Amino acid sequence: MSSTLTRRHFVAGTLSGLSAGAWLASGCAPSVRRTDQAAEPAQGYQIGCYTRPWADQDYRVALDAIAEAGFRYCGLMNAKGGFILSLRATLEQASQAGEEARRRGLRVLSAYGGDIPLDSVAGAVAGLRKLIDHCAAAGSANLLMGGVGDEKVYGIYYKAIAECCDYAAEKKVSISLKPHGGLNATGRQLRRTIEEVGHRNFRVWYDAGNVYYYSDGRLEPVQDAADVSGLVAGWCIKDYLPPKNVDVTPGTGKVDFAGVLAVLRQGGFTRGPLVVETLARGDLPARLAEARKARAFVERLVSA
Repeated sequence: MSSTLTRRHFVAGTLSGLSAGAWLASGCAPSVRRTDQAAEPAQGYQIGCYTRPWADQDYRVALDAIAEAGFRYCGLMNAKGGFILSLRATLEQASQAGEEARRRGLRVLSAYGGDIPLDSVAGAVAGLRKLIDHCAAAGSANLLMGGVGDEKVYGIYYKAIAECCDYAAEKKVSISLKPHGGLNATGRQLRRTIEEVGHRNFRVWYDAGNVYYYSDGRLEPVQDAADVSGLVAGWCIKDYLPPKNVDVTPGTGKVDFAGVLAVLRQGGFTRGPLVVETLARGDLPARLAEARKARAFVERLVSA
């Protein structure tokens, strides 16, 4: 570890519930930008990777791997102990996570913090504002939401989003909704929800792998993507293999990424975040190799 990072500073910066031992044992230290990072794609897409493939590790291990795999961008999702920017985290911890990304030459494109309280609109708004504050502190340009599956709380959930869109815009954070089962499993459901909220700071973050997953492989993402034409602000790059597997390196599963991208481009998604969410499982060296493959695949995809 760098001599400038004392044990006291390390402990203070560690997220609640995350294990410092895994990070120390890995030999990873706060890193500078890797020399093998890919050139910025001329097409204007920002290619990144979420921390999810390293969910069994301290989030710093994930950031090290993302940088070493050549990505310029990252997304904060889960790590050992839970979601990095969950409601349990503090503003200081969120800021520290963003700083750790920057030390590795990474810019945070998106963050997923999990659920918000749904006992009341006021409680939901308070929880959502906290997640937005976390994103702003971490330097994340987007807060990714998973939606709900219970019709009883549907109104509370999206009323809170509607009330927080302006607040998020003031913080320079966009809010997005992905296909995630329940009442937002398909493009048609996503369009309905986006139009009901009716705010330009609330858009779709597409996920073709989830469209397959939650439809048990029956709904073709190329067809589904047409239903969100003009509403897409980002894309979770996730593949799928039947019967129920999304721990798949992009380009090795069933998703027709080129076909989906063609549909999204027709709707105006000609630039923006493309963030790898899942990879094939394996030990740390294997995951690093899969991350490199995923980056190369997405680069070829947007260059075609």
